Formats: sequence, C-alpha cells, structure tokens
Amino acid sequence: QVQLVESGGGLVQAGGSLRLSCAASGRTFSNYNMGWFRQAPGKEREFVAFITRGGSSTRYADSVKGRFTISRDNAKNTVYLQMNSLKPEDTAVYYCAASVRSGTYYIGASYDYWGQGTQVTVSS
Repeated sequence: QVQLVESGGGLVQAGGSLRLSCAASGRTFSNYNMGWFRQAPGKEREFVAFITRGGSSTRYADSVKGRFTISRDNAKNTVYLQMNSLKPEDTAVYYCAASVRSGTYYIGASYDYWGQGTQVTVSS
C-alpha cells in the first residue's frame, strides 16, 4: 500500500502561482511513476502531469504545458506540481496518483493509488 497526501491548494488570483505537494508513505516511493490529475465541478477527471520513477521524463496535458512543472524528491518521498500563470479554468480538485505503469500515464485507471485531493480555486 502507498498512502498519498496532497497539500498546497488554496485560493489565488488569475496569473498567480501555487505549488502543490504530495507526500507518500508506505512502499518504496521511487518504485512508482507519479501523476497529477484534476477534476472540476461537473467535469470528468483529467490528466495534468506525469513523472517517471527517477524523474528523468515528464509529460503534460496541452492545457498546462509551459505553465505547470512536475518534479519529485525521492529522498523526501514527495512529488510536486508548480503551477504558474494560473487561469480560472484551472480551478479544480487536484489529485496525485502512483503507478507502476508508464505507457498509459494519461489514463486514471492506470494508477494504483490516489490521494484525497486538494482544492485549487483561481479567481478572475
């Protein structure tokens, strides 16, 4: 089992920044690829960002590319999502997830463990 706890969400004005953190406990964190997903009210959950076990490769949704950066610190068992130039449409609950797979990183069903989520609200 891997337990994931997100933090860092909040209310921010458009154009602002937030950094989300996801702390992992349980099994060896460095064995897992990590992803961030989000779900806005009335919408389906969508892929945001992905990072491989060692942090050497990342992937982003087109909607956040150039604004968001995913990173990880395996010594601290933590994955981060730096969000810059935030827009009202980024408003959602953000979830981190852990997976032993990498080929279908953009699909939520590929992930084995999920956090409880953290709310991000961007005001216009």
